Amino acid sequence: MAGPIQAGAEALVMDAKDHVATAIKDLKPGDRITYRVANDVHSLTIMEAIPLGHKVAIVPIPAGTHVCKYGEVIGRATGDIAKGCHVHVHNVEGIRGRGDQAQAAGGTGV
Repeated sequence: MAGPIQAGAEALVMDAKDHVATAIKDLKPGDRITYRVANDVHSLTIMEAIPLGHKVAIVPIPAGTHVCKYGEVIGRATGDIAKGCHVHVHNVEGIRGRGDQAQAAGGTGV
């Protein structure tokens, strides 16, 4: 776990391997947010609206990349996702539950 929520943080990162942070409030384009990865505090500019509880890319995610949240693969990017953009079902293909895709992601396919 990333540790306690810091005052002023607008998004949470659960694991240092994560490509995304979870918004803890509604975020608007142009907002400058801060988030913590381990002991380091980072910031980025939001590029598009991101609702509370949704994910924001904290690094550029090229098409085809396995996207990590909680230190685990949650899907594969269907297109390039820029840092600060909304990460959700419109640009990430779920691979859990698909035996053919789970094995490629390092899972058992079960």
